[in-house]
Amino acid sequence: MLVTLTNAPRDYEWGSRTLIAGLQGRGISDVPEAEIWYGDHPSDPSEVGDGTGRTLDAWLRDENVTPGVGGRLPYLLKVLAAGRSLSIQAHPTKDQAVEGYAREASLPAGAARNYADDNHKPEMIVALSDTFTAICGLREIGATQRLLANIGPAAHPLAERIRDEHSLGEAVRWLLSGDAQGVVDAIIAALGDARATEFSAELSNARANAAEFPGDAGVVVGLLMNLVQLRRGEALFLRAGQLHAYQSGLGVEIMAASDNVLRGGLTPKHIDVDELMNVLDRSAGPIPVILPTVFNGDSHGLDQFPAPVGDFQLLRGSVSAGSTARLQPNGPMIVLSTGGAVQVNAGGTVVHLRPGEAAFATPDEQLVEMGGDGEFFVAQPGHEPRDDTPNATKPSMRG
Repeated sequence: MLVTLTNAPRDYEWGSRTLIAGLQGRGISDVPEAEIWYGDHPSDPSEVGDGTGRTLDAWLRDENVTPGVGGRLPYLLKVLAAGRSLSIQAHPTKDQAVEGYAREASLPAGAARNYADDNHKPEMIVALSDTFTAICGLREIGATQRLLANIGPAAHPLAERIRDEHSLGEAVRWLLSGDAQGVVDAIIAALGDARATEFSAELSNARANAAEFPGDAGVVVGLLMNLVQLRRGEALFLRAGQLHAYQSGLGVEIMAASDNVLRGGLTPKHIDVDELMNVLDRSAGPIPVILPTVFNGDSHGLDQFPAPVGDFQLLRGSVSAGSTARLQPNGPMIVLSTGGAVQVNAGGTVVHLRPGEAAFATPDEQLVEMGGDGEFFVAQPGHEPRDDTPNATKPSMRG
């Protein structure tokens, strides 16, 4: 079976009034639009376009479709638009999520929680805008020491704490604990005069975050992280434990179906420093930019963005008049249009998608074809087993 999916943009404060609206060919939005969710996640399931008003989770139950283990899709697909920084955050491994969710099961209603479910949340973002900026992973220690030296004496107390990867993680703890607020304030004040050719983009980004989040320790935590600027069509994969915060731009995001977030600054929301430290990946070094490669599965006309997880696989394709992309699905599939006019054909059922619209194909479909004139992404379960360890694949990379 093949059905269309739509959803309303979520109006988080960090969203954009123009990026999603521009993708969908609308005027400037009255409110910041941050994300559109495509999937059956209970927090915001998509609506099925069959005229019944049902959401995808209800439709799957009614039609006796089993999309994955536990009766849920193993992934969640999004369009994400950042008008300013998201919170700095990290996500647990599968084992950490299982243990943390069980540990919090006895908490009273309304209590602050870190674990919404028992799943891990590896994720990937592909840039749709000309540039997409993120801070992610802890920077190589020598480079961070050079950056802090350019800020001047205000940063000396922080620099003196960082000697190796363990102490780098402990410096993050110290900054977020509240004990370092005087140092945080002094570093933020010194940003205005700091100049460094090697780190001009990092300092400019920190000044922008300081203006949005006055006095927030996350401004300084962000200075310990890699600044990555994607070009359109490039991707980042973020494994469990890696700190990250998307800064600006429009992208297609896919993740394991989870809502587990441990925050680390640039937010007024709850920060559990001890639990963040429990999941934090303290390894320091650059985060590679992933380039698409030709997809060698049972398909034609598709590229892939490799990821070392079984929860999801993300493909990208484009079609023009007279061309067709074909795929034998690896389970339940979502096709998302991101440009032009795309038509999807499965089992003789044809749907037409405009940018920002999606179609869902059930796992029993043997062949799905994309035609028309436009760009699209395909989400489906991955072929690899779940893996929370670093460097589990070696995709084509930049930087």
